[in-house]
Amino acid sequence: MDLSVRYTFLEVDDHEAALAFYRDALGFEVRQDVAMEGARWLTVGPPSQPELGLVLQTVGVARPPDDAQALRELLAKGSLSGLVLETDDVDATFEAVRASGAEVLQEPMDQPYGTRDCAFRDPSGNQVRINRRAKE
Repeated sequence: MDLSVRYTFLEVDDHEAALAFYRDALGFEVRQDVAMEGARWLTVGPPSQPELGLVLQTVGVARPPDDAQALRELLAKGSLSGLVLETDDVDATFEAVRASGAEVLQEPMDQPYGTRDCAFRDPSGNQVRINRRAKE
């Protein structure tokens, strides 16, 4: 079986703020922007991976009201899924993203498991970690 990842989803509560973070701070391309009544799916991705889409979906969309409210509460606390990105230069990437005004969770540091990384929160509260790309 030959599978690959095409899309992954993150819940967001403000698409314009998410767009400013993912497009302007991280340099992702906008691939698709679909608005429907009460929902929006904004697909972005890194230019170097045109086959991969990160779908920023309206928090709680197409869920029962109680589930949607629970997701909104978890998102507000920063307790939902996140994203791990790779770069060749964690420190330079950190400085560029920090300059955008993004909330810093962790400044660049060497981890005991062998990588250097840093972390931010996107405007909705999702954690975005940035790791040093492994040398081959």
